[in-house]
Amino acid sequence: MVGGESITSEEIILATIAQLRPIAQDSNDFEQFKEQVEPEFEEILIIRISNILLYQQAKRQMGEGIDEFLERTAEAKIREFVADSGGDYTKAEQILKQQGMDWNSYKEHQKKRILSQWYVASELMKDRPITYSTLLKYYNEMKDEFFAIQATIKFQLFDIEVAKLAIDDPNQSRKRAQELANDLFTQISEGKDFGTLAEQYSNQKAIVRRVIEVSSAQSLAEPYDILVEQLEKINPREVTEPIWSKNVEHIFIMKLEEKRLKGYKPFEQVQREVQDKIISDREKELLAKLHEQAAIIEKSEFVEFCLQEIYQISKEHKS
Repeated sequence: MVGGESITSEEIILATIAQLRPIAQDSNDFEQFKEQVEPEFEEILIIRISNILLYQQAKRQMGEGIDEFLERTAEAKIREFVADSGGDYTKAEQILKQQGMDWNSYKEHQKKRILSQWYVASELMKDRPITYSTLLKYYNEMKDEFFAIQATIKFQLFDIEVAKLAIDDPNQSRKRAQELANDLFTQISEGKDFGTLAEQYSNQKAIVRRVIEVSSAQSLAEPYDILVEQLEKINPREVTEPIWSKNVEHIFIMKLEEKRLKGYKPFEQVQREVQDKIISDREKELLAKLHEQAAIIEKSEFVEFCLQEIYQISKEHKS
C-alpha cells in the first residue's frame, strides 16, 4: 500500500515479465537471476510508487471539483484513442488488453497522467518564474553544447595531376598542365559551372574535380596545404588563378563556396529551446525528490515475491 493505494504483484509482473523472462530462462538458479535483475526491477517499482505519490500530491492541491474535470478529460482521451485506432472500438480494446488494461483502468491511467502533468507544471513555476535573466543565464551555460555553429570552410577545385598526363618529358607535362589549367580558369571566369566542366573534361584522367570541407584552412594536408594562404584572402564565390603545389606535381583552380567562423545561434532564435530545458531540469528535480521518497518505502518482501513468480513462470514457459 502506498498512501491508501495498492500496487499488486500481478500488475508489476505483467509490466516486467516480457523483458525479464529471457534472463530467467538463461539463469542457472533463482539467486543468479535475482542478482542480475533486482536493481532494475526495484527501479521500475520505485517509478510506480513515485507516480502514485505525485498523483496524491496533485489531487490534494487541486481540491474540490477536480473529479468532474478529470472524468471529462479522460473520456476525451478515450475517444481520441479510439480515433487513433481507425475508429475501431474493438481494435482499440484489443490494444489495451495487450497492454494489460481495460477501459476502466485506461481511464484511471489517463486521469492520473493528466493530473500529474498539471501538478508538475504548476510546481515548476511556483515561486520560480522564468525571467529573462534566467533564460540568458541558461543560454550561456548551454550554448557550447547545444547552440554552437562550427567553423566551416568549403571549396571546390580542379586538381590537375602532372603525372597522369602521360607525357615522358616532365617539362612538357608541366607545360601541358598549365595549358589545361589556363583553359579551365578562362571558362570558369566566363561563368562556366565546375560540374559542367568536369563532365566536359571527363576523358582527361589528369583532371579531377574535388569538393572539400574543413573546419580550418590550417588542417589541410599535402598537397592542398598550398591553398591555405589563398583561402584566408578570398571571399565566397571567388575563384583563384591556377596554383602549383609545393612539389610541382599538381596544379589547382579553387572556388570558395563558404567560409564561416565559429559562432553561436542567437539567443532570440533559441529562446524557446532554452525555456524547455529549464522546465525539463526543474521537472527532473521534482521527480528526483519523489524518487527519493519512494526509495525509502520498505519493499524487499514484495520484490522477492514478484521475482520468485517471474522466475517460476519463465521456467515453466520454457519447459
